[in-house]
Amino acid sequence: MLRRLPQPWRTVADWTVTIAVAVGFVLVFETEVAKPYRIPSSSMEPTLHCARPAVACQAHFSDRIIAAKIVYRFRDPERGDIAVFKTPALTASRCHTETGATFVKRVVGLPGETISERTGTIYVNGRPLREPYVSPSLRDGRSGTWTVPKGSYFMLGDDRKWSCDSRDWGSVPRSDMIGPVVLTYWPPTRLAVR
Repeated sequence: MLRRLPQPWRTVADWTVTIAVAVGFVLVFETEVAKPYRIPSSSMEPTLHCARPAVACQAHFSDRIIAAKIVYRFRDPERGDIAVFKTPALTASRCHTETGATFVKRVVGLPGETISERTGTIYVNGRPLREPYVSPSLRDGRSGTWTVPKGSYFMLGDDRKWSCDSRDWGSVPRSDMIGPVVLTYWPPTRLAVR
C-alpha cells in the first residue's frame, strides 16, 4: 500500500509508523515490565539519595531508579527488598502528600508478623532485625508494636528519623506493591544493580 504513495509521503508514513511502534513499546514496557522513578525525599538515605536543599538530603542530584514490575508477578515481596508501591489512603493526611502517591521504602515486615520498635531497634516476632543499611545516626527513638495483616507488608525508610512509613499509616496491601528496585541509573556515579 505504501508503494502507491509518492516518495515524500512514503517517508512520512514510514516515520509515523516507526514512531508509533516505538511509543507503543515504551508504554507497554512501563505498564507491564519496568518503570523509572526519581527519589524525591530523604526517607531512604543513604541507600538512595535525594537532592539538596531538601531536608536531610545528601546529594546534589536525586537518584533515578528502575522498579521491575514484572518481578512481583512471579514472586512475593521479600524482607529487605527496596520496593515501589502505591500508598494507603491514610498516607495523604499523615505524610502531607497527595492521595495515591507512590513511595519507595524497604520491606521489613511480612504478612502475619508482629513488628515492634524499641529505641531505634526493629524486632520481628520478638527477635531483633539485623539492619546494616540503617546508620545508627539515622535511627529514631520511637516505640510501638504493629501486626502485619495477611496479604500486606510493613514498609520502613532507611532514614528512620525522616521517614513517614508504615509506623505512621499502616501496612501496604500486596495489590499495591509495584515492584522491587533493581537498578539505580542516575547520576552515573550512583549506577548500581540492587
